Amino acid sequence: MILTLPWPPAGLSPNASNHWAKLAKLKKQYREACAWTAASQGAHPLKADKLHLTLTFVPPNRREYDLDNALARMKAGLDGLADVLRVDDRHWSLTIRKGEGIGGFVRVEVHCNG
Repeated sequence: MILTLPWPPAGLSPNASNHWAKLAKLKKQYREACAWTAASQGAHPLKADKLHLTLTFVPPNRREYDLDNALARMKAGLDGLADVLRVDDRHWSLTIRKGEGIGGFVRVEVHCNG
């Protein structure tokens, strides 16, 4: 299954200095946005014990993004995806990479491992 999720907001960066209430609101909004987007693209509960996800970050501009920061910004979005797939994210393995060009999205390839 291949999904295209929205680019994570800058406020979710570990380098951002947000008030805890603003951060909580951003996390909730992004989690819900990713869950809704994934479901609208056909994501559904999977009968799998383990998953492997390949995340390809296609930035919204030509600015350089660190992959570790991009992954941290994506945490709430992955939680939203876990809500839809109903596979606990502690049973996931991840591959992360930078995509080519400009787009402002995260491509997620989901592979069942059992």
